[in-house]
Amino acid sequence: MRGVFTSSWLLQITMFLLHLLLFMNKSQGSPISGSKYSLSITTKVDVFPSDISPSTQPQPFIPLLAPSPLIPFTNNSVPKLSGLCSLNFSAAQHIMTQTATDCWTSFAPYLANVVCCPQFDAMLVTLIGQSSKYSGVLALNTTHAKHCLSDVHKVLVSQGATEDLNNICSIHSSNLTEGSCPVAFVDEFESIVDTSRLLTACRKIDPVNECCDQVCQNAINYAARKISLNDMSNSNGNHSLPRKTALVNDCKNIVLRWLAGKLNSSAANSVFRGLSNCNLNKVCPLVFPNISRIAKECGNQIRNQTSCCKATKNYVSYLQGQSFVTNLQALKCAVSLGEKLQKANVTKNIYDLCHISLKDFSLQESGCLLPSLPSDASFDRTSGIGFICDLNDNVVAPWTSTSYALQSSCNRTTKLPSLPTSTSSQNEIPGLPMQPYRHDPVESIEASQFKSLAIDVGEALGLNYACTSMGSRVATG
Repeated sequence: MRGVFTSSWLLQITMFLLHLLLFMNKSQGSPISGSKYSLSITTKVDVFPSDISPSTQPQPFIPLLAPSPLIPFTNNSVPKLSGLCSLNFSAAQHIMTQTATDCWTSFAPYLANVVCCPQFDAMLVTLIGQSSKYSGVLALNTTHAKHCLSDVHKVLVSQGATEDLNNICSIHSSNLTEGSCPVAFVDEFESIVDTSRLLTACRKIDPVNECCDQVCQNAINYAARKISLNDMSNSNGNHSLPRKTALVNDCKNIVLRWLAGKLNSSAANSVFRGLSNCNLNKVCPLVFPNISRIAKECGNQIRNQTSCCKATKNYVSYLQGQSFVTNLQALKCAVSLGEKLQKANVTKNIYDLCHISLKDFSLQESGCLLPSLPSDASFDRTSGIGFICDLNDNVVAPWTSTSYALQSSCNRTTKLPSLPTSTSSQNEIPGLPMQPYRHDPVESIEASQFKSLAIDVGEALGLNYACTSMGSRVATG
């Protein structure tokens, strides 16, 4: 009788604990972070939890508590804000949500250069600009800036952004102040600058033509220099060149914030992303380590093609672990590396010899070059975080002669090959696919198309990519 009582009592306790666990799971959300995802340095999307190595046997768990493997982790907590920031977050709620998605947890370091940080910068400028409608001020003081940046960070993290966002994008509270610019009030700004001219030039920009014509950029630079003269007139012109440059750059931020106050938040964000892409596509963001190994195996007369290509592909694999890049950035990177190698006496076209494509310069060995036009990540509760690949085919990286110079991609007289067509279903990369990336067949741009053009190959690729990314750009939520 006592044994029966004890067994019954233990069974009741066990059932009580099980029901308690199920209740806690429903009320608080699953504590199992098995659906968190990241991009590992080996350039594969890691479908394992960040705290469980693929080689480690996972601990057993109650099946009823496990989330769907395709549902991303979301932090639904309400952030505790300082209450000391007067920025109107509601006026830019949509772009704050987009920023959190673009800077999503472990994706952020790999999308930082092209997607995350440009969007974060645009969002901060827009927030201050929108608030200037009521405050009449285009900058925050030092104390206010600290509170606001902290609150913005908390809001973004609560929506899924990485905790390390400020560090990744090198954003400090001083970025929200006027810096060294002598003008910070809306009334003063409008008394100095030809605001109608500025607004006409920048109200809406074409993200392709603006990078070539620079209509809005020139208007911003002109306005920034004009308001910076207020400081120079009070200091007898005793400014060194570095200080003048910093002064004008700080004043550019003031100009951008004024524009953000005159446009709605979405329009302002779109303009700023377009302007930032003009700058980021000009340079290769990758850091090239020592090329001595390639120079040794491939320099002068190549004795062993296998050893040469192995050294080359190992080097390129290292580059792949750094960041996603746009198609235009990949072109710049290929040319830059080619120039370094040729200076090290590598005269043979090892890109062609070793089958190195433009997409090999971006993260993932399966190849993903982001569009040269502004693009965003998208969030879906079923498939997770997704973003758009602009190019899936094997366009051989250009190998240039020592006298070759990468020309501008703004030559309007160049006749381009036909453009590929694609759809979002063909180009979108879900955050947690069964494969690292999905590359459905698309109409390819054959390398021979570019080689047949009697023009600079880099120029042809650059122009075509700008147009291609327009054609394949898909709206993301």
